[in-house]
Amino acid sequence: MSVDVLTQQLEAIALDLTGAQVEVQMERPRNPDHGDLSTNLALVLAGRLGRPPRDVAKLLIERLDLAAASIESAELAGPGFINFRFASAQIQAHVASIIEADDAFGRAPSTGKRFQVEFVSANPTGPLHVAHGRGAALGDGIATLLEWAGHEVEREFYVNDAGVQIDRLAESLDARIRGISGDVAEIPEGGYHGEYLVEMARDVSTTREELLALPRAERIRGLRDHAVDALRAEQDRDLREFGVVFDNYFLETSLYDMNRLRETLDDLAQRGLTFEADGATWLRTSDFGDDKDRVLVKSDGSFTYFLPDIAYHRDKLMRGFDHCIDVWGADHHGYVPRMKSVLRALGHPDFLAVEIVQMVRIMRGGTEAKFSKRSGDFVTLRELVDETGPDVARYFFLMRRGDTQMLFDLDLALDQSDTNPVFKVQYAHARIMSIMRKAGVDPASVSATTAELGLLTDAREQDLIKQISIFPELVARAASARAPHMICDYLETTAAKVNSWYHAGNPSRNPGLAVLSSDPSLRNARIALARATQITLRNGLRLLGLNAPDQMTREDIE
Repeated sequence: MSVDVLTQQLEAIALDLTGAQVEVQMERPRNPDHGDLSTNLALVLAGRLGRPPRDVAKLLIERLDLAAASIESAELAGPGFINFRFASAQIQAHVASIIEADDAFGRAPSTGKRFQVEFVSANPTGPLHVAHGRGAALGDGIATLLEWAGHEVEREFYVNDAGVQIDRLAESLDARIRGISGDVAEIPEGGYHGEYLVEMARDVSTTREELLALPRAERIRGLRDHAVDALRAEQDRDLREFGVVFDNYFLETSLYDMNRLRETLDDLAQRGLTFEADGATWLRTSDFGDDKDRVLVKSDGSFTYFLPDIAYHRDKLMRGFDHCIDVWGADHHGYVPRMKSVLRALGHPDFLAVEIVQMVRIMRGGTEAKFSKRSGDFVTLRELVDETGPDVARYFFLMRRGDTQMLFDLDLALDQSDTNPVFKVQYAHARIMSIMRKAGVDPASVSATTAELGLLTDAREQDLIKQISIFPELVARAASARAPHMICDYLETTAAKVNSWYHAGNPSRNPGLAVLSSDPSLRNARIALARATQITLRNGLRLLGLNAPDQMTREDIE
């Protein structure tokens, strides 16, 4: 690629001038008037050479072989930046390379690194609400980005099937069942009041009579298992319909079954990381960046919730992952440095990264829908997906950073025009497919080898080619930043450029730029560009877990 050739040239010149290896930084200017690439190398070298940056920039430009790098021009800008413009032939060549790559366009070769992404991990105490949906979309989006960046990725759901909240669930269900039979029974303090438990109580009352006949302690245990299994199945079904599938479910109870908690305590003690005080066992987390030491075993011998979490992440290390990414709710923000301090103490300071997901507010007609899992007054993920469809819900969750507050505008989500950002992108893909249908061409048969790509000289065409060619670079940056919203931004910008090209190519509006030109050579070239654009949009939508429709119900597509 010309970028690689240009970078190598600049690195060689810098080495010759300074006698040392210098990393060359290349950026794409936000303003296209400033060129296709820009570097600050002259500013970096100026201090080492003892010369003004602009003089160094001129020296770099003089020594570059622009033709070998397929660069049309190099221009000095500002205090010492150099802006480069690709030669037209280099721009046009991207069309052929995109068509050749097809499904693989945007994908990097294997890195050999193993990542685990753990997300959602909702307690099995009720249906998934919309904030869980946001975490599901973000976690799945990050996992896919990492896969496209060449990493091996495992998606995991951590099931908190142990602890007080599960006991409260069973007791709440028992109270609902007793209420159905006419007994006076109150929901226990800290219990669950949702309508879903009323429905479950009716089902258990008619299908599990043998369970209800057991003594109370056994009945509560049976109800506990039944409720957890039923709610886990419901959560899994909702996630699958949302397009999220996990590779592994890890049960918290398995940590107890495998004796992982005791193993973890012994490991920490052998490393000298624990101490006894006030009858409790403490962890020296303050030595590794936490604001204070933390209790692992209380004075009564019971474990704090911190110990199972440490054992779980220690188990991840034992499974051989190179990196772990957890997606947590905003209420766990303060927990991040605590967990990282433990992993630092265990000798793995760079193992864990945490993405925080803020809550979601649902708005319809200017009115906010409140939700609270314990009171039962909440908007479920299923309700949202049933109304908007999975594509719209996923896209809306992904188009903003996870750590920012989100206002989910149902009115916009249900808008069928390209004012709705997801439809804007999908319409752009459908428009490209309509070009193929009008041309009577099977997209898979399009080849750029016979196309006269040198005829793609219109400014809109050049702009569109530049946009689609940066998709692999954008995917790599988004994966590094764990930021699916960058793909959304890219696709919306690309869709705008597609629409500009498409409408300019509408014979009724601009016969001179008709995509399906009467000139066979120009027609082939523009069909090749359409195919390369369709591949880019399709791959971007698939990366986000969305459909790339061939047709949509809009007159101006056809």
